[in-house]
This record gives sequence, C-alpha cells and structure tokens, in this order.
Amino acid sequence: MTDLRKHLPILARHEGVWDGWYRYYDPQGNRIDEHRSRLVCRFPHDGPWPYHQTNHYSWADGRTEVRDFPAGYQYGRVIFDNELITGWAAEVGLDDFHRSVMLYWVRKGEPDLCLYEMIQISDCGQHRHRVWHWYKQGRIVQRTLIDETFVSRNWQAISGPSFAGDPVPA
Repeated sequence: MTDLRKHLPILARHEGVWDGWYRYYDPQGNRIDEHRSRLVCRFPHDGPWPYHQTNHYSWADGRTEVRDFPAGYQYGRVIFDNELITGWAAEVGLDDFHRSVMLYWVRKGEPDLCLYEMIQISDCGQHRHRVWHWYKQGRIVQRTLIDETFVSRNWQAISGPSFAGDPVPA
C-alpha cells in the first residue's frame, strides 16, 4: 500500500477527526442550508485504501447522514471513485506556505454537475477552512463554506458524531 503521508505531506496534516459547520449559499449569496459535521480522515496502515474519509452530518431538524469516501492514489493524487462521486484531491505545489489542497469531482448520475474545492489548514493544524464551488453546465449554482476545528489525531478511538454542547454559529 502507498504511504500517502510520505507522498502528500500537506494532506497528511489533515489526518484525524474534525468538527465543523457546512453552510450552503445560492449564486446570489443567500444561505440556503447549514449543518454540523464530523469528518474522520484516515490513512490506514492496512486494507485496500490508502485514504479513507467518513463524513457525519447533522441538521437542526434531527436529520443525519453518513457518507463514506474510500480513495486510492495515483500520479500524485488521491483518487475518488465511489457510488456518489468520481474525482481527485491534490496538494497545491505553488503554495509556498504548504497549507492548500485542491479537489475536483463529478457527481455520479449528474455528469453536468461538478465541484471544485479548496482547503486551507492553519499553520498550527487546529483549524481548516474549505470552499466549494458547484457548477452545472459551466455555470455556478451554489457555494459551500466549511469551517472546522481539529478534535483528535486518534481517529481509531472516535466512532461517530458528537455535537453535544457545540455553539450555534452566528
């Protein structure tokens, strides 16, 4: 198995558990949705996937969702190909500060819907911020802003979401 920590050191800084908020906006800047999140980003030492991310989402109305993203590695990129998306993630080599990762993916069953994501991790490794630009037939249809705080590097010890006591964002 490929050791992604060696090949993608910026992405390796993301390993662990992250809690945050996803906020969705229409093209005019109106907020259309928001929910809490807990992401578990891991680089397993064994198994079929060198990268594996599980996203736990929770809305104020009680809805929850879990999405799983196992991924391979090829040509300097993490490669996603699951029932929801196909795409890739790669470090931004031009970032002199070594904070940036970029993703691109297409929704399965919706080939005219794609997304570009840019992720920045703080120098201290305790915060990260992400922005998604959603395009349909070449036109922006939505933006997603994500703010996250690092919870633990020990992803093996955390089994799922824990949003108790989290402050509601302004």
